Amino acid sequence: MKLFRPLSALLAVLALALTLPAVAAERIPVLASFSILGDIVANVGGDRISVSTLVGPDEDAHVFQPAPDDIKAVARARLIVVNGLGFEGWMERLAQSANYRGPIVVASAGIKARERVGDDEEEHDHGGAHAHHGKDDPHAWQDPQNVIVYTRNIAAALAKLDPAGAEVYRRNGEAYVARLQDLDAWAARQFGQIPDAKRKVITSHDAFEYFGARYKVRFLAAQGVSTDSEPSARDVAALIRQIRSEKIKALFFENMSNPKLLQQIARESGTAPGGKLYADALSPAAGPAPDYLTLMRYNITQLLEKIRLN
Repeated sequence: MKLFRPLSALLAVLALALTLPAVAAERIPVLASFSILGDIVANVGGDRISVSTLVGPDEDAHVFQPAPDDIKAVARARLIVVNGLGFEGWMERLAQSANYRGPIVVASAGIKARERVGDDEEEHDHGGAHAHHGKDDPHAWQDPQNVIVYTRNIAAALAKLDPAGAEVYRRNGEAYVARLQDLDAWAARQFGQIPDAKRKVITSHDAFEYFGARYKVRFLAAQGVSTDSEPSARDVAALIRQIRSEKIKALFFENMSNPKLLQQIARESGTAPGGKLYADALSPAAGPAPDYLTLMRYNITQLLEKIRLN
C-alpha cells in the first residue's frame, strides 16, 4: 500500500505532462498586424489564443515589406486582426499571396477617422507650418477611448470564432477596458494641470492627432502620417520658424523613425530633443514600452516633463 500511492501519483503527473503539449497546441493561432495591436489582442484572448505579429517591436508598419515567413504566418492563422483606417496597405496583397480565407477583423471598426487637409487645401498653423498632410490619420490607438472600441471588436470576433470561449473573451475584454479607463482618467488629470498655451509638441511624423484631440495637445510634424512621406523644404523651414517664434521646447524622436530629419530641425531651431516617444510600435520586452498601457504612461510622462518647459 505504501508503494501504490507514490506510483499512482507519479502516473497522474506523467499523464498530465503528456497532455500539456496537446492543450498548448489547441490555442487558436491569431495574427495581428503590428506589435501594439498584438498586445491588445493578447489581453483579450488570454490563454485560449496564441498571438503573433507581422510587424514587431521597434519596427515600422508604414514601410513593412512581407517576407516568405510572413506569408506562412498568414496561412497558419485562424484569425487576422488589423488596425484599418488605411494603416496596413499591404495586408490585402499579403492575404492573397498566402491564400488566406479566414476572417479578418478591423479593430478600428466604428471609429471615425480624423480627416486631414490635402496639399491642395493646405492648413497652416500660426507660424505657417503645415499641420496636416493629406491623409486620414490611422493612429487611432493614441486615444485610449478608441482602444476600448478595439477591445470590444476583438472580443466579439474571437467569440464568433470560438463560441466556447465567448464568456472568457468578454470578461478579459471588460477587465482590459477598466484598465484603459483608468489610464485615460489619469492622463486627463495630468494634462489638465498644464496651461493650454504650453501644450505644444514637435514629433518625427504626424502620428498623434487622436492623442492631441483627446488631451488638447498641439502636435506639429514636418513629415506626414506615414514615415514613408517626404516633407518639402518649405514645410521644414516653416516648422523651424514656428518652433523659434513660439519657443517650443518639447521635441521628440520616435522609436521606429529615422531621426535625421528631427536632428536637423532640432539643430536649426536651437531646441534640444527631449528623448524618444513610442508611436507605432512597442519596445522590446526589456524596454520602457513593452505593452500598450505602459507605452502610453511612458509617453505621457515624457511629454509632460518637456511641455512644462514651453
